[in-house]
Amino acid sequence: MVSEAPPFWWEKPGLQSALLYPAGWVYGRVARQIMEKRRRRPAAVPVICVGNFTVGGSGKTPTALALADAVEARGLKPGFLTRGYGGNVRQPTVVDTAHHSARYVGDEPMLLARRALTVASPDRPAGAELLVAEGAEVIIMDDGFQSARLVFDHAVMVIDARKGVGNGRVFPAGPVRAPIVDQLRHADSLLVVGEGTAADRIIRLAARAAKPVHTARLVPLSPKRLRGKNCLAFAAIGDPDKFFETLEAAGIRVAHAKGFPDHHTFADDEIGELIDEADLYGLSLVTTAKDLVRLQGGHGRAHELASRAEVLEVRLDFDQAHTADTIVRLAIEKFKRRRTAASPVR
Repeated sequence: MVSEAPPFWWEKPGLQSALLYPAGWVYGRVARQIMEKRRRRPAAVPVICVGNFTVGGSGKTPTALALADAVEARGLKPGFLTRGYGGNVRQPTVVDTAHHSARYVGDEPMLLARRALTVASPDRPAGAELLVAEGAEVIIMDDGFQSARLVFDHAVMVIDARKGVGNGRVFPAGPVRAPIVDQLRHADSLLVVGEGTAADRIIRLAARAAKPVHTARLVPLSPKRLRGKNCLAFAAIGDPDKFFETLEAAGIRVAHAKGFPDHHTFADDEIGELIDEADLYGLSLVTTAKDLVRLQGGHGRAHELASRAEVLEVRLDFDQAHTADTIVRLAIEKFKRRRTAASPVR
């Protein structure tokens, strides 16, 4: 997958997507076969998968964090399982924020590990085994819906209400990871994040398939300290514009915004340009928590930028307060039914 989404992915289907449609059709066929035929291994504890339909960000990590709160509210220990995209992990690794960096384990694992036990592992079943050995009682898997070799007890698909699935075409003709109908067939629920109408078609499809549809929004935490300042905002996430709009909605003046590809490693010249521009125009630097952990683990002037940048933290708030607990409860109930069915009859 690519880290920088071509603009035509988020526009009405045109010549570029038409030319790539045959490749997308082949990719979709392969993705369908993987989803339908891949043998998945059961874990020793319930597994909740937080996935999305498209390449790029949609709010998976905030969703995973919110679900961890719900798991703990039930008196259980959550454990995050992530591939560690952007890092160099080759075997299951318990993420230690005091000793690891984003360069080794990836930026999202560093964020998750601030909240709860986290394992980064390209091999999801092996990562799940390590989490269980470390005491996790419910596994929350960040991404991996289309390809992971684990049995899910509940798969919630997160979609951005503002961007939806773009042109609806399968990669590389569009941002979709696998045919939408196939993905919905394997999903248990849909979570629509934010406001907008771009996800309406998917909502209708989910409703026809009798899949529960939940809604939520990202809420900025402590934005007051940034209000009244002129900011230079920068972000290297799946959807930088979403971050910039969140700043504006929180009453923070964005004098200049600079977006970079997801998981981007900032070069010294890029860092220098950000710092120089902020100094020249008297702007406050502001970025995301994900970008900050990447800078803190970087080289050269990355630490200088990290020390100067303010971070706008966000929290996912469900429109229905019981939503996260419902997802956790359903996953636990399905896990128990699965274990009972697998037990030998005496």
